[in-house]
Amino acid sequence: MNSDDKKAKILDIAMNLNRIGNWAADGYESRERRIKMFLDETERLINSLQPDSFSLPFKKTFGKFLNEYKILEEEGRDKPKDALLWAEGMMTWGNILTHRVKLINP
Repeated sequence: MNSDDKKAKILDIAMNLNRIGNWAADGYESRERRIKMFLDETERLINSLQPDSFSLPFKKTFGKFLNEYKILEEEGRDKPKDALLWAEGMMTWGNILTHRVKLINP
């Protein structure tokens, strides 16, 4: 997979995280089905990547993301205790990935 494909997938993940976060902030219960559908899609995108192929600076960021996303994803499937806090975590990672994707080597 070339660097443009990797960047596109990372940006797709980031967009999904921001969408999920916005939906959760607007009312998790009324958008739960859509949130879970996008969690599934995000998981497919993550699994399609090979983190070892990333440049070191982005690899570190992506490793941190994977660790935190696992927790966020589990909480999202079980209904977050605090939907706004959970939404903020999703949107924060969406923003981090959007800004850090430039670290993927061409």
